[in-house]
Amino acid sequence: MSRLYQSAIVITLLFSTFISIRAQINTEQVLRIGANTHYFEDYILSIQYFNQVISVNPKLAKPYFYRAIAKLNLDDFAGAEEDATLAIERNPFIVDAYEVRGVARQNQGKNREAIEDYNKVLEMLPESRGVMFNKAMAQNEVKDREGALNTFESLLKKYPRFENGYLGRARIRLEEKDTVAAKADIEKALSINSSAINGYLMRADIAIHSGQDYKSALGDMDMAIKLQPENAGFYINRAYLRYMTDDIYGAFDDYEHALKLNPLNTLALFNRGLLRAEVHDTNKAIEDFSSVINLNPDDYKTLYNRSILLAEIGDFDSALADLNRVIEAYPDFAAAYFLRYDIKRRKGDMASAEKDYNKSLALAKTNVQVPADRQFAGNAGSSTDESAKNGRDNDERPQVTETQEQVKKRFSSLATISASATNENEIATIRGKVQDQDIRVELEPIFIVTYYTSPTEIKLNSEYIREVNELNATGLLRFILQVTNREASIKGPEADETHRSSINFYNSYIANHPPRAIDYFGRAMDLYTIEDYSNAISDLDKAIELTPDFALAYLLRAQIRYSMKGGMNRESRTLLTANETEEILHDIDNAIRLSPFMPVAYYNKGVILAETGRLDDAVKAFTKAIELKRDFGEAFYNRGFVYLTMGDKAKAFPDLSRSGELGIVPSYSLLKRMTSDH
Repeated sequence: MSRLYQSAIVITLLFSTFISIRAQINTEQVLRIGANTHYFEDYILSIQYFNQVISVNPKLAKPYFYRAIAKLNLDDFAGAEEDATLAIERNPFIVDAYEVRGVARQNQGKNREAIEDYNKVLEMLPESRGVMFNKAMAQNEVKDREGALNTFESLLKKYPRFENGYLGRARIRLEEKDTVAAKADIEKALSINSSAINGYLMRADIAIHSGQDYKSALGDMDMAIKLQPENAGFYINRAYLRYMTDDIYGAFDDYEHALKLNPLNTLALFNRGLLRAEVHDTNKAIEDFSSVINLNPDDYKTLYNRSILLAEIGDFDSALADLNRVIEAYPDFAAAYFLRYDIKRRKGDMASAEKDYNKSLALAKTNVQVPADRQFAGNAGSSTDESAKNGRDNDERPQVTETQEQVKKRFSSLATISASATNENEIATIRGKVQDQDIRVELEPIFIVTYYTSPTEIKLNSEYIREVNELNATGLLRFILQVTNREASIKGPEADETHRSSINFYNSYIANHPPRAIDYFGRAMDLYTIEDYSNAISDLDKAIELTPDFALAYLLRAQIRYSMKGGMNRESRTLLTANETEEILHDIDNAIRLSPFMPVAYYNKGVILAETGRLDDAVKAFTKAIELKRDFGEAFYNRGFVYLTMGDKAKAFPDLSRSGELGIVPSYSLLKRMTSDH
C-alpha cells in the first residue's frame, strides 16, 4: 500500500482547528506551547506538554487530538488511534479527529474501521482529497476493488491534476493484471509531475516483471535516486538491476552507498554477502551474513546461506548449527536436508548423513506450504507479507504453495524492496521522526543514586525517591543526592580532587566522633564517585551494621555491586555470576522490605532479572513499579521490551506506546521495527 496522506494533515490541523479553550489560562498556554513545538516537528517534547494539560483537565478534547497527531508522526499508530478516540468521545464534532483515527487504523491494517472513519469525514467534507485517496486504498485492501476504482474515479473527476490519484489507481490495475491501463495512469501522473518518485518506481517494477526490461528499469531508478539521493532502499534496488545487467561492480558500489546511509540495513548486508560469495570473497561474505544474524537472529534465509559458506571453509559444526535452525523452522525444505547430508558425509557421520539424504529425496518432488509472512519473497515487503504481518482483514493467514526449486531459489536470490516501501525519508535526529533513527535497542538501564545527572529536554529533574529527599533535607551530606539512569560523565582532575578532599573530611570526622551510619554512607558515595568500589562497599557494610533499616544503603550497595561488573556501561560490562546476581537482588529486596513503596527499587530489580534471563519475574517487578508510579516511562518501556523478547507483541505494543508518550525516545524506534520488514 502506498504511503498514506498523513503528512498533509499534520500542520493544517494544528492551526485550522485550534479553537479557544475555556480552562485555566496556564492550561491554554501550555496547550499552545505544545502546538508550537509540534509545528517544529519536536513531537516527543510536544507530547510532554499535552500530557501536562491532560493531567490538569482530562475532559478536554484538544490535547488528546494533538497528541494523536504527534503519535501518528512517530508511527505509534495504536497510540494515535486511542488518543483520537478519546478526543472524539469528548467532542464528537472534531471532524479532523476521525481522519487522524482513520489514518492510524489504516496503518494498523484495520481497513474496514478506517473506511468508517473516512466516510464520517466525507459526510461533512465531501471534497477532502486526502481522505478520498486513503479511503480508496483502504477499499482495495479489503478486496473491494470496484469500490476503490469508483472512489478514485470520483477523486480524479474533482482533482484531475492530482498525480497520486493516478498512481493509486495504477496499483489497483496492476493487481488486476491490467498493465496497459496501469502504465497509462503512471504516464499521466508523470506528465503532471515529473518529480513523482513513485511513478518511476512503479514503472521500473512493471519493466522488470512484465518483460525483464532491466535497462529501462535502471533508467527509472537512476531518476528516483536523482530526486531522492538519501534513500538507501533506492540504491538496494538499483544494485539488483545493475547485477541483472552484468554490472557487478556497480552493484557493489550501490550496496556500499546504501550501507553508508543506513549501516544496519539487513537487506543491503545480505545482498552484499551474496555477491561476495559469488566472487569467492568467502570470509567477508560470512561477516556480512553474521551481521544480519546479529541484527535479526531468526533470519533463516541468511542462516542457510551462511551455513553453505561455513561448510566451504571447513567449519562444519557451525554450519550444522545454522542448518539445524533452518530445518526446525522449515521441516519440508529438501535442499536444507541435502546440504546437511553433504556436511555430515564430509565429517564422516555416514549413518546420520544417509537419513538426511533419504529425507531430501522424499521431499524433492513435493510442494511446500509456506505462510505468506514467512515466505522469502523476491520483493521484501510485498503486500502479501504486510497483510499477514499486520493482521489485515484476511480471515486466515494466507498460504503460499511453492515447489522445492522455488523455495531454494528464494533462499539464494538477491532481494529488493517493493516500490510501495521505498519512498520514505530517513531522518537521523533527536527531533522529528525519531522512529527512523538506528537507535540501539536495549533495556533502559537501572536508576542510580549519584551526585551527577544529565538533564534533557524531556526529563529536567532527578527521579523521586522519598528517602533521598529526606536525606538531602537533613544537610548531613556534603553534596546533593540525585537519582537518574543517565549519569553524567565526571571529567577532569578537579572533580576527582573534590571528592578525595571530601573523603579526607570523612576520614577525620569518623576518627574523632562516635560512629554514625550517615558518615559511612557519605564516604561510600564519594568512594563510588571516584570508582573505588571495594572500599565503598566496605563503608556500606558498616553503615548497614550500625543502622540495619537504612533502605538507601541497601539500594546503593546493590548499585555499586552492579557497577563493579560494568554497570550502566554496556560496552565494558561483564556477565554477572549467579552469586553476584543473588547478592544484588538480596540488597534490592532488603530495600523493598524496608521501603515497600519505592518504585525505583522494583524497577532496578526488573532490570537485573531481565538481563539474567528471568523474564517472567522481570515482568512482575516492572508491573509492581508501574503500579506504584503510573507515569514510570522506563518501566513501561522495559516491560514492553521483555514482552517482545518473550514473543508477546500484543502486550508489548501498548507498553511501548505508553513509554513513548512518557518521553522514552527509543520506544518509537522499537515500535517501528516491530511493524517493519527489516
